[in-house]
Amino acid sequence: MKINKTLISGLVILSVLACGKFDEAVPSGGTYTEDQLKSTYELIPSRTDASFTGLFSMMGEPNFIFKRTTSTRADDFGFIMAAFSNDIEAADVVLDNNDYNWFSTCGEYTSRNADYANPYIRYAIAYNQIKVANDIINSFDAATTDPESKNKLGQAHAMRAFDYLYLAPSFQFTYLAAKDQPCVPIVTEKTTDFANNPRATVEKVYELIIEDLNAAEKFLSGSDIPARTNKSRIDLSVVYGLRARANLVMGKWEEAAEDAGKALEGYTPASIEEVSQPTFKDISEHNWIWGIDMVSSAINAQPDGYYATSSSWLRSFSGDGYSAGTATYARINNILYDLIPDTDVRKGWWVDKNLESPLLEKVTWNGTSGKALAQLTIENVKEPFTPYTNVKFGMAQVGMSVNDDDFPLMRAEEMILIRVEALYRAGSESEAKNLLKDFITTYRDPSYTVPSESERTFLNEVWFQRRVELWGEGFGMSDIMRLQKNVVRFHEGKESIVPEAFRFNIAYNDPWLLMRFCTSETNTNFGIQDNTGGEQPVSGQNGELNDGVTD
Repeated sequence: MKINKTLISGLVILSVLACGKFDEAVPSGGTYTEDQLKSTYELIPSRTDASFTGLFSMMGEPNFIFKRTTSTRADDFGFIMAAFSNDIEAADVVLDNNDYNWFSTCGEYTSRNADYANPYIRYAIAYNQIKVANDIINSFDAATTDPESKNKLGQAHAMRAFDYLYLAPSFQFTYLAAKDQPCVPIVTEKTTDFANNPRATVEKVYELIIEDLNAAEKFLSGSDIPARTNKSRIDLSVVYGLRARANLVMGKWEEAAEDAGKALEGYTPASIEEVSQPTFKDISEHNWIWGIDMVSSAINAQPDGYYATSSSWLRSFSGDGYSAGTATYARINNILYDLIPDTDVRKGWWVDKNLESPLLEKVTWNGTSGKALAQLTIENVKEPFTPYTNVKFGMAQVGMSVNDDDFPLMRAEEMILIRVEALYRAGSESEAKNLLKDFITTYRDPSYTVPSESERTFLNEVWFQRRVELWGEGFGMSDIMRLQKNVVRFHEGKESIVPEAFRFNIAYNDPWLLMRFCTSETNTNFGIQDNTGGEQPVSGQNGELNDGVTD
């Protein structure tokens, strides 16, 4: 088992970022001109197929960013790693501070160091994918009537929108508060000056996001478009879901509610029975709208690829991973866990302080189940669970080392919660409250009642439901930034499981929340003006801050 390598610099490893014109996922040997690119795709149709496949395979591929080096990293696994990092930087996902925690840079917020590998990977994966999307968009005539070509164009536009939706809240405050402030560089198929490409404003980034999603809707509409054969690909439901997310950020409440409703068509939430056991592991689950389909051959083809996966880090049942093997379990912060009613099935998504959860009665490991499974020790394979360890995320085979379990990118439950929030903000308060009550009582807690305003405001109640329902799926920091909430990991005078080095709170407007651009970007894109201000948090900082939910 490897030790923590969070301080390894990404500066000299790769230079393929927003400034670059070459992408390792594309089988090329240098820079293409626009005419050369189109000519190549016309002569070799398989080239566009390879690029299109690469657009999706990099989403969770182990060691993707560092694959051309002799180094392998247990924290290099694409957007799943970025989602995990965003949750750890927030308040609800807790990892111990030990020598096996490759994500300690997120816990302590040294992820603002421009030379660290963690922020480098998170930046590079997005712009690598944007590069492939641009190549695909650039290889087809936008006026094409060929269904296969339209299908590829639509998915490429939607994927580029997804990338910018991911990047925007990392590098600037939210749209409604900072739309005129610099965000990230925009790189499209029309970009030519990569060495002097300044940051676009938040407003301009979201204009591109909406333009791309509208284009995707146009290309993917029509009965002639081939139906997707795997939910790792993008269809109209995904496009509507992404646009619902964007409209929610932009304060377009009616549009967000409408798009979330369209995304939901044909999908229903997982039932109480279905989530009464560890799950969220298979892209075929009926409540998943979109996900990452992990393939065991891709994992096994990588050196130590089974360590750079969600199964290694997020799932507590892997027979060869960092989570179980080193007791670096992904745990829920106790200040959130304590608020979940005992009648809510989701209370069992984590073991309690006594290592008990009803979900553990549904699985076995080495012939044991229940609390005995939680306490089970297998040398070099599994350490006992620690209080509040998650058992939400199951595995196809408990105790196996394949680590090829899938990861959700969009679920029906998220769309319902977007619709609830958007309806409420748009003035349809009764409809929003009824929708939330129907969802929770039918699918999570039959005893649920909507809290009164004196107990918790309705918008804070929706955020509470998002924090519980979507725990571990990458929405932690994006929600904090969108809602302009303080990062509250502990309360003064109350018990906390957050390690001392990570036990601090951050005000919603602290400039340290904004990511810094990696050095390899600022060294080659001279138009970049980096984020500045704020200081790295220290233990015990801002213990008086509240968030409206865990107060």
